[in-house]
Amino acid sequence: MTRPGVEQVWEWLGEIPDPEIPAITLTDLGIIRDVAWQEDTLVVTVTPTYSGCPATSLINMEIETALRSHGIEKLELKRQLSPAWTTDWMTEEGRAKLEAYGIAPPRPAGGPERCPRCGGTTLEKLSQFGSTPCKAQWRCRDCLEPFDYFKCI
Repeated sequence: MTRPGVEQVWEWLGEIPDPEIPAITLTDLGIIRDVAWQEDTLVVTVTPTYSGCPATSLINMEIETALRSHGIEKLELKRQLSPAWTTDWMTEEGRAKLEAYGIAPPRPAGGPERCPRCGGTTLEKLSQFGSTPCKAQWRCRDCLEPFDYFKCI
């Protein structure tokens, strides 16, 4: 098999959904930091969203499974903790996908701009903790529906 280019590998990685939020991919999330060939070994550098993220092992397994299915035999997954992941690394496409999925995307101001369900702007925080540690629970006072807000990290 001919060794695929780095651009091709990025495309394959861009097809892997996040296990906790399947509407976005690992590249949308911005946790894939680098892809490089070191001699005959493909090295993929991953920064977890936070050091205790329960999905980290599953993410690594999904990366390995996907790349091996494309014929990558020698693979190293490198964990990079510094600099720490930030929501600034999320793509604009990823933010739009979050909102379409019903999760308000992160904002530097610290709270959602509008309800991802109806677009209403009269919002209230219900809990600092949502369905996962990286999300908070909010409610729209216009449609009265609760929704997750992806915290700005």
